[in-house]
Amino acid sequence: MKVTPWEVSGTIDYKKLITKFGLQHMKGLPKTFQENVLFRRGLIFAHRDFPQILDTIKNKKRFAMMTGLMPSGKFHFGHKMVADQIVFYQKLGAKIYLTVADVEAYNSRNANLKELHKTAIEEYLTNYVALGLDLKKCDFYFQSQRSKDGKKASAYYSLANMLGRHVTYNEFKSIYGEVSPGKLSASLLQAADMLHPQLMEFEKPLPVVVPVGADQDPHLRLARDLSKRIKLHKFKTLSSTYHKFMPGLKGGKMSSSDENSYIALSEKPEDVAKKIKKYAFSGGRATLEEHRKKGGNPDVDVAYQMLLYGMEPDDQKLQTIYDDYKSGKLLSGELKNILIEKMTSFLKEHQKKRIKAKKVVAKFINE
Repeated sequence: MKVTPWEVSGTIDYKKLITKFGLQHMKGLPKTFQENVLFRRGLIFAHRDFPQILDTIKNKKRFAMMTGLMPSGKFHFGHKMVADQIVFYQKLGAKIYLTVADVEAYNSRNANLKELHKTAIEEYLTNYVALGLDLKKCDFYFQSQRSKDGKKASAYYSLANMLGRHVTYNEFKSIYGEVSPGKLSASLLQAADMLHPQLMEFEKPLPVVVPVGADQDPHLRLARDLSKRIKLHKFKTLSSTYHKFMPGLKGGKMSSSDENSYIALSEKPEDVAKKIKKYAFSGGRATLEEHRKKGGNPDVDVAYQMLLYGMEPDDQKLQTIYDDYKSGKLLSGELKNILIEKMTSFLKEHQKKRIKAKKVVAKFINE
């Protein structure tokens, strides 16, 4: 397997990732977290220094959650995993820091800033609000335009520049492999994104949790190291959680560049149904007779995996589906139909919320 911020390939062994990256297993969570499907089902599987966040929540003290979005392509169910965590932490009292990584996107993907900003607003922020994000309790910004408040903007960009003193080229190379000027500047800016909520111009030092996929851990390691080295500021150690990769429709990792590997939250339910029937990778057998006799493999079946990742919130119902499919009682086509029914219901409701969310976002952006 290969897991880096720029490439994920092969069969992902999460136990090996925990050992390789020096992460800790996620366990012993309080009831509030067990009620969340991502934590309960082990889809958020590891962490760094998460107990300090649990203690902060337990004692009803201030904390922040920081995350970023890459404004490329449609907002799909892989992105929804992070959005659901944002809303979850916000309901627990976190101040949300949400950045659009437009500088990184400009350097590595798309040199049209206007297009990047449009995608961030119309695809990502609108869907976040439709999924439950309260913009009044959120600090949303673009890396290229941190704040209209001069002191805040200056503090953010100064931090990004000064962090460069505390890391060497060889360290960058050991963390990221081949390093380009664009990657160097992007990684320092990302470290500033994660650390700057603790600056005096923002929240002052407080616990900050950063939820990421395992491929983003190098950014966390660098930011955590830099926070200890820089003496200008007293930062609390960053906490982080790591979620598993939602498989693409065809199996393997979901890719924003292949529209048939994902389901966007703006797609018509009838188009999604066709896409699932045509492209969803099946864990079924080659023939009906063989499937009835030997059963299917729900662990690789994408329709089942999407139910696991939240489309079926009832654990008991999900277990029944798992057992029936593995025994051969439930056929691949029937499993896909279960997902289609769930997906159709969700998308119809979500798209109604999107219409309302557009107005909320338009008002927020124009303020």
